[in-house]
Amino acid sequence: MSSRGSKEESDTKYLTIENKSVKLTNLGKILYPETDFTKADVIDYYARIGPVILPHLEDRPLTLKRYPNGVDEQFFYEKHCPKYHPKWLETAKVQGDDKVIIFCMANDLPSLVWVANLAALELHTSLSRSDDISRPTMMVFDLDPGAPAALLQCVEIALKLRDVLEDLGLKSFPKTSGGKGLHLYIPLNTAVTYDETKSFAHAIAQLMEKRHEKLVTSNMRKDLRKGKVFVDWSQNDDHKTTVCAYSLRARPKPTVSAPLEWKECEEALKSKDVSKLVFEAGDILKRIKRKGDVFAPVTKLKQKLPSL
Repeated sequence: MSSRGSKEESDTKYLTIENKSVKLTNLGKILYPETDFTKADVIDYYARIGPVILPHLEDRPLTLKRYPNGVDEQFFYEKHCPKYHPKWLETAKVQGDDKVIIFCMANDLPSLVWVANLAALELHTSLSRSDDISRPTMMVFDLDPGAPAALLQCVEIALKLRDVLEDLGLKSFPKTSGGKGLHLYIPLNTAVTYDETKSFAHAIAQLMEKRHEKLVTSNMRKDLRKGKVFVDWSQNDDHKTTVCAYSLRARPKPTVSAPLEWKECEEALKSKDVSKLVFEAGDILKRIKRKGDVFAPVTKLKQKLPSL
């Protein structure tokens, strides 16, 4: 697949992937003006990262964050799968507060490319799979810094949080948000409810605040976050989503929500240099060739929440 085209080009092409025809449009449209990253580049990235991102998307209701005119223009979240989706694209019916929502799912490469063609730069997934939407397969902490705290402070708190979880017998896996924060995933893949994961996460966040009151807050109030890292436990809810590992982010540059190794976090904290933790699309494709998917255990590792 070509990753470049004339920047003013507005063309339509058909690509056959796994015996399925995918319509591609407006390939030359620039979606990241700061780097001239086009819609063709977005599609090319998702096509190339497909073998790695698909296990993290598989059977998960997908909320699309779409930027039809690029990251500097208006965007919208799309939960309902567009009615014009191809017949071969799998969907998931989920009961909302007052109606059933039919979500798209990206269970194969043609579906992923089709979604990318919608200028869905960011792919946000449920913590559950569609066959049992009431059961999360993981627990997530979103570490969100309040200025002047930034990514370095998130790394520091992530390492402290890792140690707390390890003391409880739980392995955790970090990834960047693709912006200024970090996400910490605790794979479960066992029978558990959102009530259990949310209350557990809240208790851990409060413990972190108690131990590191000058560095951490577990309170959602934004006025309490200045200079601290908000350990957001509230993502553990059946109505919420988290940006998928390896998803692009709608930042000035095409950064990626990038899985990390703990030793990289330790080195960044020691050197006080987080620049090596920031990855753009091209960086991630090279990284995958070297390291593979360091986030793979999240989809398979079975862990049970301990009693607190």
